[in-house]
Amino acid sequence: MSAQSKPVLPQNDNVAHALAGAGGGILSMALTYPLITLSTRAQVESKRPGSETAFLAAVQKIVAREGVSGLYSGLSSALFGISVTNFVYYYWYEWTRAFFEAAAEKSGRASKKLTTVESMIAGAIAGSATVILTNPIWVVNTRMTTRKAAASDDEKKEGETGDVEAQKAKNKKPSTIGTLLALLKKEGPQALFSGVVPALVLVINPILQYTLFEQMKNAVEKKRRITPGVAFVLGALGKLFATSVTYPYITVKSQMHVEGGKKEGVTEALKRVVREEGYAGLYKGIGPKVSQSVITAACLFALKDVLYEYSVRLRGSMARKAIA
Repeated sequence: MSAQSKPVLPQNDNVAHALAGAGGGILSMALTYPLITLSTRAQVESKRPGSETAFLAAVQKIVAREGVSGLYSGLSSALFGISVTNFVYYYWYEWTRAFFEAAAEKSGRASKKLTTVESMIAGAIAGSATVILTNPIWVVNTRMTTRKAAASDDEKKEGETGDVEAQKAKNKKPSTIGTLLALLKKEGPQALFSGVVPALVLVINPILQYTLFEQMKNAVEKKRRITPGVAFVLGALGKLFATSVTYPYITVKSQMHVEGGKKEGVTEALKRVVREEGYAGLYKGIGPKVSQSVITAACLFALKDVLYEYSVRLRGSMARKAIA
């Protein structure tokens, strides 16, 4: 083999990128999951006295009522969901990017870097595929995250009548599989696709995020190398912008995941929230959600390239051993 030979694993390997994205997503979500719990519960709460609480007060309320584990309700399904979501997303995003880069090279374009329009198309294809394949996972996760709070409220009411133990038994925390089976039995398979329309609309979130990230990355690369620290900052900026713009749809999607039986369109849901709670109702839980999204995205972008390079080296080493 000559010194000019190409590496065993090509740098546009879709599977390596997908595995790196899945690994980065798992680590990032595990670090920030309590913020997801706070945001999701705020999104699905009705506006009643005492329902809106400050960040620290909300944390103290959950810990006092459910213990520290209450901050991690539905974590197992969330980690499974983010691993599948990121794997599917990065696989299709990198596949589409490789297609555009090959087309640019074939056409003789000076730069193979994705244009803004190409970044948006790649994000749309990857995002749509991800939503359709993973929506059932997030429906189950949202049910598990919000059910614990509802169960604790029921326990409190039951305590006033003296039958706390009976209520605790009735509200015993279900497993992911138990939640899925109960959902299918009670509401049917269609409930697994509750909120899929706003979720498809929310494909614009990663489109905005990754387009902004790619363009900022291209600009920075002209002046310096992209380190994990630089990727962290660029990822945070991209996600901050995308989540702030699309948050009302995130709120509606969470509500539709919980209220799967309601026959309500996205527009109707948005109007209902505004009618019942004002425009502020569309932004319930935005503080912890933006914090979680920005930290998760920043960690993901910082970790993904590290994991990708490790994956490339590991598979290259395994391939060389197999050849030897």
